[in-house]
Amino acid sequence: MAKILYSPSRYVQGAGELKKIGEYAQSYGKKALILISRGGYERNGKNVEESFSRSECQVEFDFFGGECSKTEIKRLTGVMEEKQCDLIVGIGGGKIFDTAKAAAYYKKTPVIICPTIASTDAPCSALSVLYTDEGVFEEYLFLPSNPDMVIMDTDIIAKSPVRLTVAGIGDALATYFEARACRNSDAVTCAGGKSTEAAMALAKLCFDTLMEEGVKAKLALEAGVCTPAVEKIIEANTLLSGIGLAGAHAIHNGLTVLEECHHMYHGEKVAFGTIAQLVLEDVSEDELAEIIGFCIEVGLPVTLKQLGVEKVTREKIMAVAEAACAENDTLHNMPFEVTPETACAAILAADAYGRYYLGE
Repeated sequence: MAKILYSPSRYVQGAGELKKIGEYAQSYGKKALILISRGGYERNGKNVEESFSRSECQVEFDFFGGECSKTEIKRLTGVMEEKQCDLIVGIGGGKIFDTAKAAAYYKKTPVIICPTIASTDAPCSALSVLYTDEGVFEEYLFLPSNPDMVIMDTDIIAKSPVRLTVAGIGDALATYFEARACRNSDAVTCAGGKSTEAAMALAKLCFDTLMEEGVKAKLALEAGVCTPAVEKIIEANTLLSGIGLAGAHAIHNGLTVLEECHHMYHGEKVAFGTIAQLVLEDVSEDELAEIIGFCIEVGLPVTLKQLGVEKVTREKIMAVAEAACAENDTLHNMPFEVTPETACAAILAADAYGRYYLGE
């Protein structure tokens, strides 16, 4: 089987780039549908409208329904037909991007992604994570290509809540370990082929960047400034992450069955899932301590209580484990068999290790 690596056609990162969105969009279509939240429109709508006023591309706005669900995707494709849009632009966060990517896939149009936060690897990925209308993970929609363009405006991202960028660090933290697992198991990746050496090098660069720059970036963001460390973390969270999916993201998906966890961000749950994956792999104590210690230092959750599960029962965690082991999920990319029983044990052990390192 061939080795395959997907990447976005064009990635642009810098201060003030969202103000150029109209100029960029005219290269991809004649009429763009902008998918954005109401709050996002209040914060950034004026700049987007002004940019398109100088562009040959017309624009329509539509407000996101809140979940990347089949219902929302169908609604959005209907809007694109009604408004005769030949381009879709997602502005905001991960679920908006996944919805925009899915709608573009079904309508066979280009898609531009413009994150206002650096909280997930969704901007550059060739998949959409589909949820039910209630927010429970349903399935992955694997796409034939990555977004046509990704625009990262660092002015805007640096002003977003620090917790969101830290959540992005949690999402990116899984990258190296999941890529390593896919390579060790010789798994078929989301791109439809085997892992490339380039992908592994990017995954390792992602991990090294997080370890070197993560704490510095968090402190800089808390001080309200964008430094080189912040720039590097934005790139790691967005462009370098999302290479290979295995245990960490499957455990995240399992956690969505617990209503107590719904208020937590994607990357926060993935960070805990990374610890559970490392428990499954029985990594050395030094490696486990490094990752748990890093999570504690940057403010990522390392216990089930920190994820919102006040009362931990075996029944609850077994439900999480069974969902994580679903036939269509990526836990099966691990280089050994994982059962609901072993997944449940890993989650409970990860929680115990987290409490231990917190001194609880």
